[in-house]
Amino acid sequence: MVADSTRNKLRILEGELAKQGLLSETPPSEQALASTAPFACDAMPFEQWLQFIFLPKMHYLLDNGMSLPAAMSVAPMAEHVWADKTNYQNMISLLAELDRLVSKAR
Repeated sequence: MVADSTRNKLRILEGELAKQGLLSETPPSEQALASTAPFACDAMPFEQWLQFIFLPKMHYLLDNGMSLPAAMSVAPMAEHVWADKTNYQNMISLLAELDRLVSKAR
C-alpha cells in the first residue's frame, strides 16, 4: 500500500535528519512558515522546510486519508542544496524514492 510505504519512508527520513544533526529545536517564525516561495527557500534552510513543512504536511495527508500530491519532485532540490554533502546521499536517495513512490501512485 502506497500510504504505508510513504509513511515508512517519511519516518526513515526523519531518522536520517536526526542522525545528521539537521533537526532544529526552534521552529521557524510564522512569517517564515507562511512563505510562498518553493521550498520556502527565501525564509529557511531546506532541512527546516523538510522538518517543519514537508514532513508535517505529508503526515497530515496520510493521517486524514487525503490524496497525496499528484506529482512530487523534492529530490532535485536536495541534490542542489546538498551537492557538496556526500554524507547526505542517503537522504537524497530517500527523497528520490519518495518522489517516485508518490508520483507513481497516480
